[in-house]
Amino acid sequence: MRFRHRAAAGFATLLLPLAGLVGLASPAQAATSATASYAKTQDWGSGFEGKWTVKNTGTTALSSWTVEWDFPSGTSVTSAWDADVTSSGTHWTAKNKSWNGTLAPGASISFGFNGTGTGSPTNCKLNGGSCDGGTTEPGDSAPSAPGTPTASDITDTSVKLSWSAATDDKGVKNYDVLRDGTKVATVTGTSYTGTGLIAGTDYSYSVQARDTADQTGPVSGAVRVRTTGGTTEPPTGDKVKLGYFTEWGVYGRNYHVKNLVTSGSASKITHINYAFGNVKNGQCTVDDTYAAYDKAYTADQSVSGTADTWDQPLRGNFNQLRQLKAKYPHIKVLYSFGGWTYSGGFGQAAQNAAAFAKSCKAVVEDPRWADVFDGIDIDWEYPNACGLTCDTSGPAAFRNLMSALRTEFGPNYLVTAAITADGSSGGKIDAADYGGAAPYLDWYNVMTYDYFGAFDKDGPTAPHSPLTSYPGIPQAGFNSADAVAKLKAKGVPSKKLLLGIGFYGRGWTGVTQSAPGGSATGAAPGTYEAGIEDYKVLKNSCPATGTIAGTAYAHCGSNWWSYDTPATIAGKMTWAKNQRLGGAFFWEFSGDTANGELATAIDSGLR
Repeated sequence: MRFRHRAAAGFATLLLPLAGLVGLASPAQAATSATASYAKTQDWGSGFEGKWTVKNTGTTALSSWTVEWDFPSGTSVTSAWDADVTSSGTHWTAKNKSWNGTLAPGASISFGFNGTGTGSPTNCKLNGGSCDGGTTEPGDSAPSAPGTPTASDITDTSVKLSWSAATDDKGVKNYDVLRDGTKVATVTGTSYTGTGLIAGTDYSYSVQARDTADQTGPVSGAVRVRTTGGTTEPPTGDKVKLGYFTEWGVYGRNYHVKNLVTSGSASKITHINYAFGNVKNGQCTVDDTYAAYDKAYTADQSVSGTADTWDQPLRGNFNQLRQLKAKYPHIKVLYSFGGWTYSGGFGQAAQNAAAFAKSCKAVVEDPRWADVFDGIDIDWEYPNACGLTCDTSGPAAFRNLMSALRTEFGPNYLVTAAITADGSSGGKIDAADYGGAAPYLDWYNVMTYDYFGAFDKDGPTAPHSPLTSYPGIPQAGFNSADAVAKLKAKGVPSKKLLLGIGFYGRGWTGVTQSAPGGSATGAAPGTYEAGIEDYKVLKNSCPATGTIAGTAYAHCGSNWWSYDTPATIAGKMTWAKNQRLGGAFFWEFSGDTANGELATAIDSGLR
């Protein structure tokens, strides 16, 4: 899948050496329209974790940021993430990474660090100006932490909260109410009533004060609330409903396992593919160890509502997934290896399939997280064909690899694979023995998306995930129906095929024609990569204007996008049921809305 390579390599190195002073921002970049606020998120006596949040409070984009502060002697930063942090004596400087320097109006970014000592930062500057967004006037401190909320009047769907006020030298303007670490309301008083909750569900509430300069102070303590009623999990039906969770999404995307809970998606899926493990020297390996099992979560960020400690044996995504499974016992988690970026290692792995399988089981069953994973998923893009690199292992290599994995993992683990959806004659499905491999697998995730996009910069515009063919389609066989039909013809049972859904769109710019088939001049702008944008953005920035081949498209200005909506997903799920497919899967959770409307559409459509 072309989409999967982005951002993965950029987050591999997280603990940074602290040496040498970074040059300061020019006066022209003075922070007259941005703020920086600090919070100590953890304190374990011998050390602490701190977090800075930079917010663009202006009306134009911020292209870069530099935060400076002083620590008293004896307090220092020992490691940092999401920023390049350096020091000169007791003066500390943090500069943005290449991927998180640009902030749109109203957007914010956080970076964190571990430190030693007991001191607090002083003399904060943002891009050479005051951290409160004004001039370098001294004495405007961030507000204090409010009191821990108390809960009352708890019902099946609501709760009332109240807390003691924060203090600030220039005055408190309002309070942000955080539910499970995500802001759900801003109020001027010291009480709030939350509604629309789910019966019999655990929630964690905290509050954060904001002063007249829009600086936010530390988050209060959290109160755990369980709504009344609701003694059983909602049924998910008998179809597989699988979503990919990306390891690197915890950085720039700020998407964490907890978001599966707050969005409601966790109750509507059956399986999660954790993406991606790497394939090096013919073996499976963990890719980003910090995100996977070391990143510390506060109580508000955690699925369980309990903060990680510095000495616990497992933290990071793996521990959060463990907590998610405790809360939602029906969910199964698979460790997915490969993807667009890391598929180049499968050729060597296929040369000794048994050794590869043994290495994979050692990673999946590592004693630190053996209870987290229920199986393995292989995303080889593509066996005996070309993806980011070209593979020449031969048509039998994929089947042999799957056979070795099933032998090593046995019958009690899930073994699955994400595969090409190229249904053209002589295309990628014809390049490998997918029919012969099917008996060893529980199912195939058929990647029925990314058929068309601005990698062909001139167009023609076409839906990137067409369900069926249509007059004028740029390439015969590039649609879901043809791919599924070809796999069935090769002997793959219908129940072992899952239909793929993209929670994102692909788009062109320089387009004058609203209907598909228009010419273009290049890729439309995207938040993280040109030509790609999340559904949660597109539904508002470029609403759908039509449908073609079961997929929505939108023409706004000179941009043309195609993506799936709840309505088109409903149609695709009906088709999948009529084809007796095993279910559906999607790439990936963070593209959905905050209330999980696409995951809801898949769940509803497969019931």
